[in-house]
Amino acid sequence: QVQLVESGGGLVRPGGALTLSCAASGDMFRTYIMGWFRQAPGKEREFLGAIAWNGGNTNYADGLEGRFTISKDNAKNTVYLQMNGLQPDDTATYYCARAKMGAAAAWYGTSSSYDSWGQGTQVTVSS
Repeated sequence: QVQLVESGGGLVRPGGALTLSCAASGDMFRTYIMGWFRQAPGKEREFLGAIAWNGGNTNYADGLEGRFTISKDNAKNTVYLQMNGLQPDDTATYYCARAKMGAAAAWYGTSSSYDSWGQGTQVTVSS
C-alpha cells in the first residue's frame, strides 16, 4: 500500500508559478507510473501528465502548452509538478496518483489505471 500526500498549493496571481509536491510513503518498489490530475468545481477530473518511476520519461496532456513540467526524486519518493504561466482556468484541486503495475493506459491518463490517490492540494489563480 502506498500513501500519497500533495503539498505546495495556494493562491497565486495570474502569470505566476507554483511547484506542487507529491510525497509517497510505503512500498514504492513496484511503482510503474506516477500521474498528475486536477479537478475544477463542476468539471470532470483532467489528466495533466505522467512520469515513469524508473527512467523518468514523461507524457503530457495536450493543451498544456509546455507550461507544466513533471519531475521526480526517487531518493525522496517525491514527484513534482512545476506550473508556469498560471491562469484563472488553472484553478482546481490537484492530485497525484500511482498507476497499477503494468497499466500502460495510465500513461495516457486513464483514471481507472491508477489505484492510489492523494487527497489533493488546492490551487487558486486570482488577482
